[in-house]
Amino acid sequence: MASPLKLLIIDCDSTLSAIEGIDELGRLRGAAVFARVEAMTHEAMDGRIAVEAVFGERLRIIQPRRADVAEIGRRYIETVEPTAIAALAAARAAGWTPMILSGGFRPAIRPLADFLGIERVEAVDLFFDAAGNYAGFDEAYPTTRSGGKPERIRELRAELRPERVVMVGDGVSDLETAPEVDLFVGFGRYLTRAKVKAGAAAFVGSLAEVPALLP
Repeated sequence: MASPLKLLIIDCDSTLSAIEGIDELGRLRGAAVFARVEAMTHEAMDGRIAVEAVFGERLRIIQPRRADVAEIGRRYIETVEPTAIAALAAARAAGWTPMILSGGFRPAIRPLADFLGIERVEAVDLFFDAAGNYAGFDEAYPTTRSGGKPERIRELRAELRPERVVMVGDGVSDLETAPEVDLFVGFGRYLTRAKVKAGAAAFVGSLAEVPALLP
């Protein structure tokens, strides 16, 4: 008989990796675009504005090409959280299955997931035309809007019937999952968001601290 599934769900940007993928896409378009996009990201991640207020607008401004997204995939790996590999190994040894749940972009995150041995990535698909030009995003995917991460976790619970679910993340969109999981762990290695630290059941500055917290 298989052991009951225990899910360790981890945010990607500013958690598994030091960077925010959308901001790095903006950086490829120059300093002015980067500054504009970064400011929008901070407002959303701090909970000052709704995610949906900036999600499509940032992509409209950047117009990312397929090659740009591949570049961000490389940058995710280059900036991986330094204790991530060991922390994931410890979690797996304790019977936990890691998964990524992100408001970022699946094609950019997939290389990092492969690097870390994480099979399932829950993130937003991007679309490109035959020449590799930006052609939109999956506007129906839950993490494109506020309340999307808890919605997706409810769907995952219905699909997978896990015995336990733990969520780790740095942003307010991650904190929103707290009522839907057995433990929400706030993450502050790269940026401590006061609202997340105040609302989290536990708060860590390194992924190395997570395995000891798993119920």
